[in-house]
Amino acid sequence: MKTISMVLIALVALEHLYILWIEMFAWTTKGKATFTSLPEHLFEQTKTLAANQGLYNGFLAAGLIWSLLISDDNWSHNVALFFLSCVVIAALYGGLTAGRSVLIKQGIPAMLALVFTLIA
Repeated sequence: MKTISMVLIALVALEHLYILWIEMFAWTTKGKATFTSLPEHLFEQTKTLAANQGLYNGFLAAGLIWSLLISDDNWSHNVALFFLSCVVIAALYGGLTAGRSVLIKQGIPAMLALVFTLIA
């Protein structure tokens, strides 16, 4: 169970690094293809806001990666639970405010990782 938990945590971290990349570095290119509900003319104007969001996704990824590198099992477990819970809460909020796809794409992987981390 611990191995599955760690793999799922790594996948959630990679997903958030990918979101960081889109929001911080590819907002006006890949961002347009990803966030189709936002009118195209707003991408240039919202570049700074998107970069700020990307930074927060990077912090989530960093925390999850950190949890995988902690040698003390108890600390590793607690740090993973904290950051996975943050991702789940963000996905729930995003699902309610930005669109259901946020809940599906970000929430489900984080929820699975959280469940496996709890039972590991």
